[in-house]
Amino acid sequence: MSETGELTYRRVHHATPELLFDCMTTPEHLTHFWGPAGTTTPIDGIVADPRPGGIFQTTMVNDADGGTYTMRAVYVEVRRPDLLEWVEPGVEGGMRTTITFVDLHDGRTEVITHQTNVPAAYLDAAARAGFATSLDRFDAYLSGLGRSTECR
Repeated sequence: MSETGELTYRRVHHATPELLFDCMTTPEHLTHFWGPAGTTTPIDGIVADPRPGGIFQTTMVNDADGGTYTMRAVYVEVRRPDLLEWVEPGVEGGMRTTITFVDLHDGRTEVITHQTNVPAAYLDAAARAGFATSLDRFDAYLSGLGRSTECR
């Protein structure tokens, strides 16, 4: 087994914790932003059953060559609108992702994504930059939603 590490990403969004939580757990939202730039995630490739023991699975398609990458995880803890946690058991013994939604009480929410048992391949600068583009896509999607809580 190769060496693993930890990563933490923080973003502040002009949205409620409830909307952000719903965006992260609803295929109709996820299809618009899930995955790094240069990929799409068709709605029929998303399974989200946000409850402890429920499945979270996404199949991203590379826009350039049509190749696919499937992320398979199991929800460990789900507390709407404050916390989402899942484990990807097939990734080097179980990469864990914990997303905390912190209401800043001014119409904004800080989203903290903390990952543990992260494989070395995901720790390099290129992989981290790719993940950052997925956060940028989420920002852009939220901007398009405006203050609406409806899925597009």
